[in-house]
Amino acid sequence: MTESTRRYRSELRQRQAAETRLRVVGAAAELFSRQGYQATTFAQLATEAGVSVETVQRHGPKSALLQAALELASFGVEGETDLFATDLGKSMLQVRDTAELAALIGSAMLAINAASAGLWVAVASAAQSDEELRGYYAHLLGVLRRQVEHVFRVFAERGRLRTDVPFDDLVEAFCVITSVETYVRFVRLDGKPDDAYTEFVARTLRETVLSTV
Repeated sequence: MTESTRRYRSELRQRQAAETRLRVVGAAAELFSRQGYQATTFAQLATEAGVSVETVQRHGPKSALLQAALELASFGVEGETDLFATDLGKSMLQVRDTAELAALIGSAMLAINAASAGLWVAVASAAQSDEELRGYYAHLLGVLRRQVEHVFRVFAERGRLRTDVPFDDLVEAFCVITSVETYVRFVRLDGKPDDAYTEFVARTLRETVLSTV
């Protein structure tokens, strides 16, 4: 076997493994969102992903699959990432007008929260009785807050934030306005349309967080 053949087979195996991982995590996202964490079994995950139970278990335990599914749904990748390394973050740096920036954030939060709300609810619910997930949930909330702090420091340097309100209060306001809980109440419980939610986020950010200059 030549070196190029070995390299090709190795790359093929890696690609197949990545595709399998994506199917398993996608199945976890679908089932955990639809029927909750506790009610979902490895057998159901295997059927949804089109793989064996053993394959699903190799990517488990269930708590790890829930974490991976939430990260993928929320951020598009597993693990932590710098927002400014994403297309959204780059777009935010290019926008000059405050109203346009607020609208961009509103649209982004609709896309993120609509995709991840079911999983957030599943994590929050399971965290009440699962110590590992309770720790992960607290960790994830901390990660999100640090991400907002990072973004806002850049915004502050560019004069995009209000200066008459303490920095920590601006961070807290943003976290509340854009939270999954706010999205769920506004859209799923109150039944308001997506465009009303987007405008609500944009308008509230303009009025409470972003600089008007």
